[in-house]
Amino acid sequence: MLSKKTIGYGTMLSSILILSMGCKQGKGTLHQKGKWSSSLHRILSDHRLKGAIAGVSVRSAKTGNLLFNHNGDTRLTPASNMKLITGAAALEMLGSDYRFTTEVCTDGEIHDGTLIGNLYLRGKGDPTLLREDFDQFVSQLKSIGVKRIEGNVVADESWFDDQHLSEDMIWSDEHEYYGAQISALTVSPNTDYDAGTIMVTVSGGEIGSAPEVVLHPKTNYVNIVNLATTVSSEKEGELVIKRDHGSNTITISGTISQFGDPETNWVAVWNPGAYALDLFSDSLLTHHIALSGNNEIASTPSHAQTLLSKKSMPLSELLIPFMKLSNNGHAEVLLKEMGRVHLGKGSFEAGLEVVKTFLRSEGLNPNNMCLRDGSGISQMNLIQPNELSKLLYTLQSKKWFSSFFDSLPVAGAQERFVGGTLRERLRKTSAENVIFAKTGSLIGVTSLSGYIKRQKPLVFSVIINNFLDEEEMEKIEDEIMLILAGDVL
Repeated sequence: MLSKKTIGYGTMLSSILILSMGCKQGKGTLHQKGKWSSSLHRILSDHRLKGAIAGVSVRSAKTGNLLFNHNGDTRLTPASNMKLITGAAALEMLGSDYRFTTEVCTDGEIHDGTLIGNLYLRGKGDPTLLREDFDQFVSQLKSIGVKRIEGNVVADESWFDDQHLSEDMIWSDEHEYYGAQISALTVSPNTDYDAGTIMVTVSGGEIGSAPEVVLHPKTNYVNIVNLATTVSSEKEGELVIKRDHGSNTITISGTISQFGDPETNWVAVWNPGAYALDLFSDSLLTHHIALSGNNEIASTPSHAQTLLSKKSMPLSELLIPFMKLSNNGHAEVLLKEMGRVHLGKGSFEAGLEVVKTFLRSEGLNPNNMCLRDGSGISQMNLIQPNELSKLLYTLQSKKWFSSFFDSLPVAGAQERFVGGTLRERLRKTSAENVIFAKTGSLIGVTSLSGYIKRQKPLVFSVIINNFLDEEEMEKIEDEIMLILAGDVL
């Protein structure tokens, strides 16, 4: 299976690195430093970087000694390299076996097939809930004799606070899957686990007519305004799918080719807790449990009894879709969960305090950083490449390091949940299956930090800011990786 292949690779490398930590820097390492230096300086003097800032930090994975440093102490915006910090903190502060819980509770009693009282769907942060899980809950309710509910169906998302978006989220990102709102009760459309989103698939119809639109999961929670037009297959279509701010009206405009492939967009919904409630209520009705009350959002009373519960996959498994696909929602959920577990507050602020505690325990100084969220979507996050490479070095001694390492994208590995965001980069080069690293990208920001599997393994962090051409910057990152990966096992 996919995860076994990845886990085996990570466990092997982590063993090599851990066994060799504590070795002193020898002539071989110094010689390697000399081999890179002129080539790296040449790339970092390239005209493509004019007006930009590049920070590069390279360490020996055996000793932690700094082998190459270019602006490594300059604070730079890391984009999704922030997830390296969040993921490591979650593994340390929650544990690799940590699981999220979702509960179905009631403040009433069951008599002759009727639940007299309210039914509560209580979320505790699980970002991997699917519509199928709600169907399973309903099947279990029927198995204990519930045929009718004389009360309200209530969604409880109070495990986290009511700040659904981080402070620096911009409006233009709010409808995108990577800008989905964070709630303790949320649902994903498929096993990519983009919680709080819905899949909108558009297919061509008759020329001149509106295309067909299919939602997954099926729901009336969103309102579709279809203004798009089907055009001849000889023409290239261009669709725009957006949700109106503050609402669940999704407008589809533009064109789609008649016989072209269907186009699917993941659209973030407004108020994911209410979205989950709508799907749960629909599942109750679909499975013929009669409802007499209303749907509402409220907290579960302390005297309520738990009828059913579900545990998520362990954190060690969740890390695969989180890191491989760079899932922003997972990062923010983990941030809030750390705050809830350690400080009793499921908030961005509390979560960041826990992350800072973790960083201090690893010998880093969070006072020299600006940490604004868990995902890295904020342009205001600031981290020094030398600090990030230092953290990556120290993590190798952790008992959970193999889980962390296995979650990193692998350069050129074509399987989606192995290569992740690096699967199309550095293919058929000396860096293929040698670079294990987290990517990052924002407007004017690109980053790549991780590990290099060589005879003398390396830890590195590359962060580039203030550029105009992202494609050229990724080429520069790749050129750096080819130099560093030169000594391949």
